[in-house]
Amino acid sequence: MISQERAERIARGHACIGCNEYTYRKITVRAALPSLRTEFGEEWHASLTCGVCGIQQELGIDGDGDVIYAA
Repeated sequence: MISQERAERIARGHACIGCNEYTYRKITVRAALPSLRTEFGEEWHASLTCGVCGIQQELGIDGDGDVIYAA
């Protein structure tokens, strides 16, 4: 499993789904809820707020460091 620090770096390296920029105003990475671990195999849940367009998005990151979903 990857560390929380590594999960944050992966989240920062993901382009915004609204404007495709990489500048974030706020990033929060926390351990996934048990229900999300079971359903998606998610280990880390990231909440991001874009610094350019202001869109809020969420990422699911698995134990290998792959982004499972971006919404």
